[in-house]
Order: sequence, then C-alpha cells, then structure tokens
Amino acid sequence: MTKKVERKPALHRHTDIANMPWQRHVHQHNSKAIRYTKPLSDAAGLHTLGASLVTLKPGDYSTEFHSHFEDEEFLYILSGHGEARIGSQTHSIGPGDFMGFSKRSLPHSLYNPHDEDLVYLMAGTRPAIDICDYPDLAIRQYRVNGDRTAVAKQAIFDANPDRSLKPRRPKND
Repeated sequence: MTKKVERKPALHRHTDIANMPWQRHVHQHNSKAIRYTKPLSDAAGLHTLGASLVTLKPGDYSTEFHSHFEDEEFLYILSGHGEARIGSQTHSIGPGDFMGFSKRSLPHSLYNPHDEDLVYLMAGTRPAIDICDYPDLAIRQYRVNGDRTAVAKQAIFDANPDRSLKPRRPKND
C-alpha cells in the first residue's frame, strides 16, 4: 500500500496572497526587530526553501544584525525605502534593490527610518543545522531541526583559549 502524499497548490494568485493573514514576528534577541510576514513557501508546501512577503513598519528593524554559517538568503525590495546595514556600511535601499547573502557572508540587517512601510520578498535556504553570529551582542546561536540555543561567544573562547574555533587535538606525550 502506497502512502498518499498531500500536495499543496503550487499557484497562488495575488488575491490569495492578499487574503493571507499577516504573521507578526518579534526577533528573539531584539524586541525592536518586528516584521510582518506572509509565508509564501509554506502555502506552496516547500520544505528546503523559505520565501515570504515581508512588511517592515516605520521605526522597526527586520532582525538583529547577524550572519549565517549555512543559510543563504536574499531580499528584493518591492516598495518603500529603508537602510541596509551590511558589514561596516549602511546603504539606502528602495524598490528594485536586491541583496543576496551567501553562507558566511557579512552580517546584515534592515531598518525602516521612514514614514512608509518597507515591503520586500525574502527567501532563503532551510538547512537542518545552522550557526548564526550576532556580532553586536557577541552571541553565537546554534539551530538544529528548529531548536535554538544561544551562547555568549566569550564562553566559546574561554573553553578554547587559543581563540581558534577549530577543535583542538590532544597533544601526544
């Protein structure tokens, strides 16, 4: 007996998307990082790729400034204006601008300092395991199958005094 696979619809019309409820997300490490999303990929039954329509209200951040070890992601600005902090630089962004972040790329975040909503398409990979650094907070977060554990980076270095993040091999006596 074969198991029947339930498939979600592949096509979602603009009216379907307009009727999807917005989901409010507050970042676990930054209460000023509030974004409203419509999870498009979930509606289509995608598992390894996440894609969402995102609205960032005036005065809000998209996330805490961060970088991923395994996730890759992109953002494409649809409407509104904002500021993208990428590495040590801040850039003005607006409709038609694209940002892509490969594994281990520069840390990044968005901020909406304007009086209008900033709306963008956000998509990225969904690996089972990822490590995320938050340089402003000196936190490293480990995600395994959706479970997150955050650790102060100093604790990692205290456990590994040579400050490399490579495992130490025992010395042969």
